[in-house]
Amino acid sequence: MTTTTPRTRARFNPLTVSEVRPLTENAVEVCFTVPEDLVADYNYVPGQYVALRATIDGTEVRRSYSICAAPVPGEIRVAIKKTLGGVFSTWANEALAAGDVIEVMNPQGAFTQKVRTTAMNDPAELVAEQLDHNPRARLVAFAAGSGITPVMAIATATLAGSPDATFELVYANRSTVDVMFAEEIGDLKDRYPDRFTVHHILSRENRTSPLHTGRVDDEKLSLMLDRMLRAGDVEEWFLCGPFDMVQLARDELKDRGVPEERVRFELFSTGKPSSPDGQHGRVVEVKDNEPTYEVEFTLDGSSSTVDSPRSARETILNAALRKRPDVPFACAGGVCGTCRAKLVTGTCDMDENFALEPDEVDAGYILTCQSRPTSDAVSVNFDA
Repeated sequence: MTTTTPRTRARFNPLTVSEVRPLTENAVEVCFTVPEDLVADYNYVPGQYVALRATIDGTEVRRSYSICAAPVPGEIRVAIKKTLGGVFSTWANEALAAGDVIEVMNPQGAFTQKVRTTAMNDPAELVAEQLDHNPRARLVAFAAGSGITPVMAIATATLAGSPDATFELVYANRSTVDVMFAEEIGDLKDRYPDRFTVHHILSRENRTSPLHTGRVDDEKLSLMLDRMLRAGDVEEWFLCGPFDMVQLARDELKDRGVPEERVRFELFSTGKPSSPDGQHGRVVEVKDNEPTYEVEFTLDGSSSTVDSPRSARETILNAALRKRPDVPFACAGGVCGTCRAKLVTGTCDMDENFALEPDEVDAGYILTCQSRPTSDAVSVNFDA
């Protein structure tokens, strides 16, 4: 039976920005100070993320960003890469400054080492516990672009906490100037020359080795696994980046017989265009005598009921937000898992799921941002 990362109730708190540090021309690292009375709420396992909430040009915007550093009590660090048309990422890169206060959700997510993950304060203590069944564990990560952010936290904590563990990183970017955390990656290589290996893959720069040049396609990935990575003796794999790359790696590892429980993956988007159907915050009106679904939900020990018009085909999250605006969510795209709840009664269809583990689905958990009722009444519990 697998052990999943403990999840706590998702809540926002105002945190002060202590530093905004450029990483590349289009990416910054943002450090938040966590007040002493909230330190316990912001303990995290390397690989988790936080959701940020800010009002930009009069509109509330939420985005999730992976924590990019090994845990240090009293601070949270995330990396934000500017994306084309990205409202929040552009604002963060161009306007966010030390002294600003924005709302930060307590850490969430399960892109963590799967072995004995627990809440923690000290990264060395936690990782030693995670790896004590195999102190010579070999971990491998594939990251592309900003997918490096959670991997940096995992690699740093692993190498610091288990003196015999090894970590190999395959990091894909367009060019050298796009490499985030270049200095920190170099420092890891200098500090752990025998235990940390990095393979930089650049799609728009020629490198000495053909394996390190060009896009990562199925042929190149297969050659990497054969020649560079010796896939058979890896304790755990971490995949983070664009949907196509992550899915390609998952499929290749599956074809090679790598057990599913040894492969951890994280997506920042699904690679699919968003659909207005069922989006959070969509205005839905319940007309007189219109057939509806009854949606009951429990949050913070309090139960509420809301009617959802059958013709609207809205998600359970969208319906619940009409009754309680504090219902937890972040990406609303089936990726982050913040809106996770347990289906207590009734049935529903879940469109996408890139966040829940198979054992969570088997236990009745759903992503409310992706789930629509299919029975006359449904009941979900966000506290479960």
